[in-house]
Amino acid sequence: MPRDLLLKGTICRDLPPSHFMKGTTQPQPQASRPGDDPPKGDFPVQKKSPKLCGSNYPLSIAFIVVNEFCERFSYYGMKAVLTLYFLSFFHWDENLSTAVYHAFSALCYFTPVIGAIMADSWLGKYKTIIYLSIVYVVGHLVKSVGAIPSLGNQAVHVILSMVGLFLIALGTGGIKPCVSAFGGDQFEEEHTAERSKFFSIFYLSINAGSLISTFVTPILRGDVKCFGEDCYALAFGVPAALMVLALVVFIAGSGLYRKTPPQGNVLLEVCKCIGFAIKNRLKNRSRQIPKRDHWLDWASEKYSKQLIGEIKMVTRVLFLFIPLPMFWALFDQQGSRWTLQATKMNADFGIYVLEPDQMQFLNPLLILVFIPVFDLGLYPLINMCKFNFTPIRKMATGMILAGLAFGLAAVIEVKINETDMPQLVPEESLIRVLNLAKNPVQVTIQDRDLFQQPVEAFQNPAEYSKLILNGEQQSLRFTLQHQGLSLAFNYTVKEKSVYSLIVFEAEESLSSHLITDLEAKPENGLAAVRFINGLSQDVNLTIDSEQFIAVQKNYSASEYSLLKRDKYNNGKCITETGEFTLDLGLLDFGASYTIVITNVSGGAVKTWKSEDIKANNVHMAWQLPQYILISAGEVMFSITGLAFSYSQSPASMKSVLQAGWLLTVAVGNTLVLVVAQAAPMAQWAEFVLFTVLLFAVCIIFSIMGYFYVSVDPEDLEEKEEKRETSSRGNMISLVTQKTKL
Repeated sequence: MPRDLLLKGTICRDLPPSHFMKGTTQPQPQASRPGDDPPKGDFPVQKKSPKLCGSNYPLSIAFIVVNEFCERFSYYGMKAVLTLYFLSFFHWDENLSTAVYHAFSALCYFTPVIGAIMADSWLGKYKTIIYLSIVYVVGHLVKSVGAIPSLGNQAVHVILSMVGLFLIALGTGGIKPCVSAFGGDQFEEEHTAERSKFFSIFYLSINAGSLISTFVTPILRGDVKCFGEDCYALAFGVPAALMVLALVVFIAGSGLYRKTPPQGNVLLEVCKCIGFAIKNRLKNRSRQIPKRDHWLDWASEKYSKQLIGEIKMVTRVLFLFIPLPMFWALFDQQGSRWTLQATKMNADFGIYVLEPDQMQFLNPLLILVFIPVFDLGLYPLINMCKFNFTPIRKMATGMILAGLAFGLAAVIEVKINETDMPQLVPEESLIRVLNLAKNPVQVTIQDRDLFQQPVEAFQNPAEYSKLILNGEQQSLRFTLQHQGLSLAFNYTVKEKSVYSLIVFEAEESLSSHLITDLEAKPENGLAAVRFINGLSQDVNLTIDSEQFIAVQKNYSASEYSLLKRDKYNNGKCITETGEFTLDLGLLDFGASYTIVITNVSGGAVKTWKSEDIKANNVHMAWQLPQYILISAGEVMFSITGLAFSYSQSPASMKSVLQAGWLLTVAVGNTLVLVVAQAAPMAQWAEFVLFTVLLFAVCIIFSIMGYFYVSVDPEDLEEKEEKRETSSRGNMISLVTQKTKL
């Protein structure tokens, strides 16, 4: 969920790298320094905006707040279903789906730097928001079109989706540093209290958009059917429509906005200063050249002492940012690995069945609850206990909570795996027997000792038995003993496959079929069902309005059909003699069923149901503790980290630190991408790996924080000015030194 904006104790989730405002004051033009670009373009003379209902709130902020709500709805709504889109629509595996999801997330947090540079150095915030919002809308539309199944082949869908995601990343990241700062620009200098309340409203609009969208769009995906399957086109199309609305609303307020000209981007200036210092130091490595107190002092030939001093303050904090990406590597897996985990759980809450990607709505909901609880309850209570709960300690505690959340996720994953099919390996297969005859049958497989006891008629099959082969495939003799008769059948068995041996009566004797079963659980919590027709006539089955299955007579088996978890009591079975009711009962999450049609009587079809793969037996509610822990960790880590970095940087450098903060999110998502592709492992083991890594990083961060001395940037600026005054006459320039040499 969003975690980006802090203003005077208020968390507004998309804080502007280009203008991180001090307190709640309006962004001020920075003093001109070498490298600053002059304002470009024609910007109107600032005028007072009409007020809302006689208050000091500009009417223009209403358009900005509505714009932000719609934009956040579009972004988080689209992102909520993205992982399952890759998994179900593209049929990618879990690792590739996770990798692409986090590559997109990382790009969304790299591109704010581009947006900040465009706004501050070239177009200004208003035009940057307009132009990149158009790119944003085009990306959503391309993404929605790419989700239409009938449009082209798989390659077309992938290309359209990837192009759409790139444009969305460019749009959402580009406007991220502009919208909130542009809202702050609308207030006059003396209305600081109103500006502070505006950012609270801005924050609520972001959370409302993300909360509603993460709950609604999974419903559009799962409960609405289009083109015969989950309606991803609608799930992406509604967010696209909200982004169009966001753009229209923003443009509608154009005549009311106060638009400030671009004033030069301090981030570029910082990068240039650091680059010049490094380059200058490398050019002057001679021992005869006097050393300088700090490596950044080598930029003093070109840049002011004030700028160099401010960059020194910033680099101290940026050094502390180095371990932070690991927290985001865990946090952002709510939309990937945790969503995939939810697909393997029981989502029936009695009065409502949750979609697996709906669980993500818990995070923004819990954040809205935890912020006042922590600020008004927990932190004051800790202070009453005389415990010095410093920002570093809060952030370390947030890391520990996130690590514990992943530890719980690992435990849950182990329990989930208990209902999985056994892992298939080379030169091995799995087999079981379904006895559809009237009497017990003894089954013997050539040179194997698998089935010790006779298989009773219509006996619920035991677990699959492991069948060892001599190679990739092997022809085996199956012997059936029944009422003194012994019959043999030869079947070819392939490695890494799952089989059911169907035994049935035919012409007063026994016969058999060897049929292939599913090798793994159905994806996304769906149920799989197939039919064996024990009648002497062909049947046509209707399970619901969209599932029609034809099964030939004499114990022929149909292919598996995937259905949503539900009770199917009103099916139809059509035979040569008429139409009959078909009652399948509950087809549960993640289960696989074989349903045998045995006879027809009393206007209904008699069936026997066998559960081939067990249903998901771990309830989705068990994910609630891990969401609570990681949301509490976010409040302690993200909010405190933003406040701490804000307090430790000079006013002119707050945008640089915010850019650094956003980049930690991007790097964290990149780490997940690398682990998912470079080191694939069992999911529970991956959760444990991330837990251990975060705990290790927490220790490193705590040590770094122990030696960090908090400072007041204003005090450091005063000391730097005094130091510059006292040493101005003693400074030896490089030019003079080179002359002496």
